[in-house]
Amino acid sequence: METLAVLLEEPKALRLGRVELTPPGDDDVVVDVEWSGISTGTERLLWAGRMPQFPGMGYPLIPGYESVGRVVSAGKQAGRRVGERVFVPGAKCFGPIRGLFGGAAGRLVVPQQRAHSIDETLAERGVLMALAATAYHALAAPGARRPDLIIGHGVLGRLLARLACADGGAPPVVWETDAGRRAGAQGYRAIDPTDDSCRSYASIYDVSGDAGLLDTLISRLTPGGEIVLAGFYAAPITFAFPPAFMREARLRIAAEWTAPDLDAVRERIADGRLSLDNLITHVVAAPRAPDAYRTAFTDPECLKMILDWRGQQ
Repeated sequence: METLAVLLEEPKALRLGRVELTPPGDDDVVVDVEWSGISTGTERLLWAGRMPQFPGMGYPLIPGYESVGRVVSAGKQAGRRVGERVFVPGAKCFGPIRGLFGGAAGRLVVPQQRAHSIDETLAERGVLMALAATAYHALAAPGARRPDLIIGHGVLGRLLARLACADGGAPPVVWETDAGRRAGAQGYRAIDPTDDSCRSYASIYDVSGDAGLLDTLISRLTPGGEIVLAGFYAAPITFAFPPAFMREARLRIAAEWTAPDLDAVRERIADGRLSLDNLITHVVAAPRAPDAYRTAFTDPECLKMILDWRGQQ
């Protein structure tokens, strides 16, 4: 069995090609992908060759961890229903080709627990489940404070703000330097940082990925305030010690989402507290993947790019 997949052979060398799939086992499901998302965080770093080294790194690779599709076959011990729509956060089913994260392909073979059932009506919006779970994980950590200020009004920043508003309390302020991206705020304000004079934020969540921003954020904290790094950072994080010392500042790093975070997000979507509407701006057929990746990484008007794999297995 084989499939069409996005192949990142080396930085900025991306093409579509056919690859062999690992034969499914008794606990596996085969998923025909309908849509997959392109991450402007981790995938941009892989594409640009700036991803820090960690286990599993290397080229060639198949990127992607935001896939939605249908189960087309299930092993006898998988206990899954053929035809159900699922979210798949990546796969490792391509033999010698690294699946990092392995979701940008027309067909996937994954253990059944990696195929998360989602509501039929979500359709292509289901690719946003990983980002929504990432936002929820940052907010739900033990002892976490809800955000007063969020840095960045991309998809992750918007989901953080929407979740914060959904769970009650004063709406956060969101900083966004790009004027076009300040549109679309729902129940909170998205403003230019230069228009904000507040220096008493108790909790600042940064999803910008800008490793050089920490000193600016520390200067905006109230004494005892916390900064949460919820983005992904290619460069080392550094800051001037005296201002942080004077404020007795705290720094927290949000890790990867877990299955309970995904469950919590599904619950909030189902009861109407969280909307995934108006976040996907571009949909491109999978054969145009090289162009789609360039657009996703270079066009500021592209909030979220997804590939349409229907009929491309």
